[in-house]
This record gives sequence, structure tokens and C-alpha cells, in this order.
Amino acid sequence: MFGNKKSNNQVLIDMAQKQKRYEALVHVYHKELYRFAYWLCRDPHIADDLVQETFLRAWRSLDSLLDQKAAKSWLLTILRRENARRFERKQFDYSDIEDELLVDESSHSLDDEMEQTVIQRQIALLPDEYKEPLLLQVVMGCSGEEIANILDLNKNTVMTRLYRARNQLKEALSRDDEQLKGASK
Repeated sequence: MFGNKKSNNQVLIDMAQKQKRYEALVHVYHKELYRFAYWLCRDPHIADDLVQETFLRAWRSLDSLLDQKAAKSWLLTILRRENARRFERKQFDYSDIEDELLVDESSHSLDDEMEQTVIQRQIALLPDEYKEPLLLQVVMGCSGEEIANILDLNKNTVMTRLYRARNQLKEALSRDDEQLKGASK
């Protein structure tokens, strides 16, 4: 009656193969995706959520991943889009409370800030157009071509942005170094 339909056994075999592919992706890329997510948001809980949502979307569209060599770029693209969706969904609560009654309990103390390395702080200060390619290269180990695919840019544009990001970082670190030397005199 249903000649074109797959048999129940074939469906089960296909699902088992999909499950194995998915588990392999999670096993291989989970730590790298978490590291990149953490760099993007600086919050371990949000990073966990981003990675979980990334893998959920990956499961749903796993059949669209035809080239296993492109899996890392594919997952990073999903993660970046999930991070962007986070801001699209953000709803701000407004209140009629007077500003003078508000207490800032979320600010980090000086001690918390000192835990971060100088390089991490300087990278975070870079404009997104330079920060993202630099993080993809340094943290994720992506090539210029992979970064171009993930960010949907020309490879030459990516290489220029990487060059400018490194120069801006070098200048900022030099300024910090000079300030430290001046303070110690």
C-alpha cells in the first residue's frame, strides 16, 4: 500500500545513525563551542544555554549538514545566530521607581575585575567587527576561510579585520604597559 514509505526497520536504522552523528558532534565540539560562547557573553550560565540551544538546532537540521568537514563552521554559525537571538528576545522591564532608590547590585567589584587578564579585557574592548574574527581564529582555531564562511564575509575582508584587530590590541597593550611603567616610578 505504501510502496514509497520506508519500513519501520529502516526508519529505526536511520534514527540510530542520526543519533550517532549527533552524539559525535556533541562529543567533539562541546568544549570548543562553550569556550567561544563564554567569550561572547562572559557568563557561564548563558554560555551553557547558548551551547544547549545550538545543539538543539543542530539536531533539528542535522540532515542539512552534508559535509562533515564543515561541521565546526556550521555549529559556530548556529551559535553566533543564537547569541544574536538572545538580544532580539531581550525585553526590558520598566518601572516607576525613582532613580535615587535604585541600588546597583550587579556591578563587579574591583577584585572581580582584577581576576580577568589584561588581554581578555582589551579583546573585549575591540569593536565586534574585529573581536569576532579574532576570537574565531585565536579561541576556536578557525582558518581565514572558515571565518569568512561563518561571518559571511570575503576572505580578504576577514584577513584585514584580523590584521587591524591585532594592531589595535597591540596598541592598547602598549598603552597599558606604559601606564604601568609610569605608575611604578
